Amino acid sequence: MDPYGLIHTRLVALSSLDVSEDPELLRRLLRAKDRIDAASNEAWSVKRLARVSGVSEAHFARSFKEAFGLPPHRYLLARRIEKATALLRETDLPITDIAFQTGWHSLGTFGRTFRDVTGTTPRELRERERASSAGLERVPPCYVSAGRRPDLTMAVSEKRRQEAGGKKDSDETEVP
Repeated sequence: MDPYGLIHTRLVALSSLDVSEDPELLRRLLRAKDRIDAASNEAWSVKRLARVSGVSEAHFARSFKEAFGLPPHRYLLARRIEKATALLRETDLPITDIAFQTGWHSLGTFGRTFRDVTGTTPRELRERERASSAGLERVPPCYVSAGRRPDLTMAVSEKRRQEAGGKKDSDETEVP
């Protein structure tokens, strides 16, 4: 076998590995995920995250989605929305300040994306949460936060396209 054939065979074998079978890769991916969790307000491009992980951009993006079920950008978006929701619920900060603290550069983009993901505007969510916060004191906080976590099963842009076209795919989960 020629050297190129051998290299190609090894690359194919490596690319077909399950992330769970490669603990070193999983450790590298967790390093990037921890960075996102610690500073979700920062700009985390795939290029930057791949550098943190020490793997190529394409390999990182593919492996991250395989390991955690979401592409890196969607994971970052979910973390930002989750943090914004907590700030809206627990503080009296202006919505503009919350948008900038959670990594958004535009109040309009924050409001539109927040509405697309949660189904409500930041102001409506704040008012509703304050009105209905009674009764949750006895529920463990980990259950409450898990129940409030955004469910990003499809890209926000895809959801917008479907709503604009008036069609809904029966096998797609609609974002609440």
